[in-house]
Amino acid sequence: MRTMTKKKGASALPLNTILAGDCIEAMNSLPEASVDLIFADPPYNLQLKGDLHRPDNSRVDAVDDHWDQFSSFAVYDAFTKAWLKAARRLLKPDGAIWVIGSYHNIFRVGATLQDEGYWILNDVVWRKSNPMPNFRGKRFTNAHETMIWASKSEGAKYTFNYEALKALNEGIQMRSDWVLPICNGGERLKDSNGDKAHPTQKPEGLLHRILVGSTNPGDVVLDPFFGTGTTGAVAKMLGRDWIGIEREEAYREVAARRIASVRKYDREALQVSTSKRAEPRVPFGQLVERGMLRPGETLTSPSGKIAKVRADGTLIGDDVKGSIHQVGAHLEGAPSCNGWTYWHFRREGKTVSIDVLRQQVRAEMVERTH
Repeated sequence: MRTMTKKKGASALPLNTILAGDCIEAMNSLPEASVDLIFADPPYNLQLKGDLHRPDNSRVDAVDDHWDQFSSFAVYDAFTKAWLKAARRLLKPDGAIWVIGSYHNIFRVGATLQDEGYWILNDVVWRKSNPMPNFRGKRFTNAHETMIWASKSEGAKYTFNYEALKALNEGIQMRSDWVLPICNGGERLKDSNGDKAHPTQKPEGLLHRILVGSTNPGDVVLDPFFGTGTTGAVAKMLGRDWIGIEREEAYREVAARRIASVRKYDREALQVSTSKRAEPRVPFGQLVERGMLRPGETLTSPSGKIAKVRADGTLIGDDVKGSIHQVGAHLEGAPSCNGWTYWHFRREGKTVSIDVLRQQVRAEMVERTH
């Protein structure tokens, strides 16, 4: 599973590896500005007071592990400041971070993020479709967790695959409230005794949405609180490199077995929807140069307007000449026109959009880069 790569002038970056030990020390040992995305699921500092029981008096398997225990808010805040500082050093200038938490800690984490120079882009509410009931009946059922998505600094660039997330959401713009189930059933990992391998294992669906939306294939994703390796498993499936840091040996062993059994999706399956602006630019004249359209060939519009192709990639129609966009706008009396979707040509008795030819050229350009 271990893969090593080198950045010029930097020590080796341990890709696809689980590092043992303290997350702050481990992050400080890695090369500066070497990571594209950090997903962090830090201790929540739940401040539980005694056991929690169901109405039938059975004990709830709550989070009471030693790693979630802090003696005071001041100690927790100092820990948060230290790991966020180490994380920011690792992020590339266009890198970003996601931090997930509950009402116990997320507001303190959010303030520290801002204090350390990060720039908050969104808070995203993960609304659990199947939350644990509130057995005491003295508060609302805790049916959500909050995630903060932040760039490295104000004005910094970051990856946001808007069209891919829109496609995931059946063509509707993705909102900042996500309804997803908690990790249960066959996805919930168990230890040798049949108990939960980790009390706060996150569902793969949550990480899938985060990585599809804010990383690209080949990016490096770091999880400083790796647990049972959900981040690594999903990153591997999606063709991203990953680094996990985990101090608990039992969790490392579970994560290593889990990730070893994961298969990466094939290259074609890893492609996602992109915006038109992100696709390679294809001048209309290139279609003429390549003989896909010939000088003198007639183009038509849905409204019946006609123009002819000229040798330099411009059009002439009625009393106007210019680009495919300029001529279309003039003929329709409109301030602007997308000529790629406006103009059509005839082939084998069928009317075809010139945008089909542009997409053919783009596909060839993408193939040449792989």
